[in-house]
Amino acid sequence: MNQLAGRLKTVEADKRTFSDGSAIGFGEGDEYLVRESALHLAIEDDLFALKELEVFYDSQMQALWTYMRPEGRPSFTPTMLHDFENWQRLISASFGPEKVPLRYLVLGSRCPNVFCFGGDLYLFQKLIKQRNREALVHYGHRCVQILHRNMRALDLPVLTVGLVQGAALGGGFEALMSFDYIIAERTATFGLPEILFGLFPGMGAHAFLTRKIGAAAADRMITSNQTYSAEELYSLGLVQQLAEPGEGLQACRDFIAKSGRRHAGLVNARRAARMASPLHLAELERITEIWADTALQLSDQDLKVMSRLTRAQDKVAGMA
Repeated sequence: MNQLAGRLKTVEADKRTFSDGSAIGFGEGDEYLVRESALHLAIEDDLFALKELEVFYDSQMQALWTYMRPEGRPSFTPTMLHDFENWQRLISASFGPEKVPLRYLVLGSRCPNVFCFGGDLYLFQKLIKQRNREALVHYGHRCVQILHRNMRALDLPVLTVGLVQGAALGGGFEALMSFDYIIAERTATFGLPEILFGLFPGMGAHAFLTRKIGAAAADRMITSNQTYSAEELYSLGLVQQLAEPGEGLQACRDFIAKSGRRHAGLVNARRAARMASPLHLAELERITEIWADTALQLSDQDLKVMSRLTRAQDKVAGMA
């Protein structure tokens, strides 16, 4: 990517060589290459050099495609959170009105059969044993701050799309709730397993699900430890589009192609929905604090169950 950026800089420099502004260096009719160069040059280079997020910009679709590419367990580790914070900062710096055009923001995963297992259970066990409430709260606040910014689409006129091609559990499921649209392959699964070890999902599940499907249905989903199929979540309205196995990416492309003329209406419909049912960051942060206090009440047996679940998820991800 850095080599590409270097070539693009060379292209733009060549254009400036000619007084009439034409792209003589490319041949007649190839001036669009210079325009493409200018677009990519206006994007912060660091956006394409994140450690655990793989990022591509498609100027024709005006879409930013991002894939989680964890080095370890597919969960929201501090490293992954750091990348997401930078990802959001760099997108805000590079895209928007009078900047590089962006209409769609898509997030998927490179981990086979897994979107994300959610919270960093290894870290949680360590902090609980240390009785480190401050660190637990700090972790929770970072998570919900990222989700709240995503819920607001970074205050840009974009549609956010979560592409699910595997298991989305715990915080991975919660993170998806902050997207405008979820496109899921039929083999994708969803669940909130925290109740297994005496905890509850503290990074947005109550706030998002209560607003989307109602308090009773949200409570049932949070406390049941049930695994849901993509079809079941589609019937609840939590998933907006289903795709056949292996066709999720094409389904995203088709959605973008079909949404072109409706883009302004769809973006502002989402804004109106947020106004009709506002969700303030303070609410999310307060819930994470309750979550941290609850985590510190877990017994040794609860932590053993958490450890077993972590190992089982690692096997699913092919990491054991």
